[in-house]
Amino acid sequence: MSCVRKDIKSMYPDELEDMLKELGEPKYRALQIFKWLHEGVISFDEMTNISNKLRQILSQNCYISNAAIEKKLISSYDDTRKYLFSFADGECVESVLMKYHHGYTSCISTQVGCKMGCSFCATGKSGFSRNLTASEMMAQIQTEQRDNGIHISNVVLMGMGEPLDNFDNVVRFLRLVSDENGMNIGMRHISLSTCGIVPRIYELADMKMQLTLSVSLHAPNDEIRSRTMPVNKKYGIDSLLDSCRYYCRKTGRRISFEYAMIDGVNDSDKCADELGVRLAGIIAHVNLIPVNTVNGTGYRKSKKERMEAFIKILARSGITATVRRTLGSDINASCGQLRRMSAADTN
Repeated sequence: MSCVRKDIKSMYPDELEDMLKELGEPKYRALQIFKWLHEGVISFDEMTNISNKLRQILSQNCYISNAAIEKKLISSYDDTRKYLFSFADGECVESVLMKYHHGYTSCISTQVGCKMGCSFCATGKSGFSRNLTASEMMAQIQTEQRDNGIHISNVVLMGMGEPLDNFDNVVRFLRLVSDENGMNIGMRHISLSTCGIVPRIYELADMKMQLTLSVSLHAPNDEIRSRTMPVNKKYGIDSLLDSCRYYCRKTGRRISFEYAMIDGVNDSDKCADELGVRLAGIIAHVNLIPVNTVNGTGYRKSKKERMEAFIKILARSGITATVRRTLGSDINASCGQLRRMSAADTN
């Protein structure tokens, strides 16, 4: 086998079978190993139904990705838990564990940093380092489960990074995490958030996965959106919404439009009216998000009365909108801020 150690937890079952065939091992070993990896083992020695000899061979030729806890913050309000995880190369990402009445949800990162540069986001201010592998995405969930003795039933890809900018690894993660022999988290329990990489939305639609697509819209027109989201200069609102209509037709799934409410920027009655017209004909829900206070942006969240008025105007256009429940507000649970603080502490 190659001297370069393989990322075994990112392998599909058939890829494991091929590797084990090269080693002269029977096909059924692949399923045993796959199950161990998805239970969250961090060492081949934990695979107790595998021979010592095979464990040694695997450890020489493969590695198991793990997310090590560097920092953990626990909200005194609602028990939301925010993690700073590190990987083997020392890079760090954030993840948030939230408890709802229906179970636990993990908000994971897909990249170390982000290239998109949205003006209201803390993650982009730290720059971009690299993509995460499928196994590193799974490791965030597994470490949270192990640390809390729980089972996570819902996953949102809304942490650090733009998932569709790391398309191949994210698709691999989605297929692995939903595998019935693995973590078995169904696609309908997974949400993927994108700032609007239009070609990838079409590609994802053609795969007909039954996940929830969340589109970070944050503005009703190109003028405002281009000011706050540089991606809009490449993929304008019209092309983005065309891809969303295509996604709805291909999957039959409703799209959630994320809309950060920024005082005096995108929260006027005129903006609400225009947004209602823009979303006509799309199976949509608008998720209003009071913008996070991030140092250096100067943005303030919209007042409660303004958000209520915005919802009423959208309702007149037949668009359902709600204000996102804020969890972990005392620990800055939105992603990007803990990593920035940690980096500042080491400088």
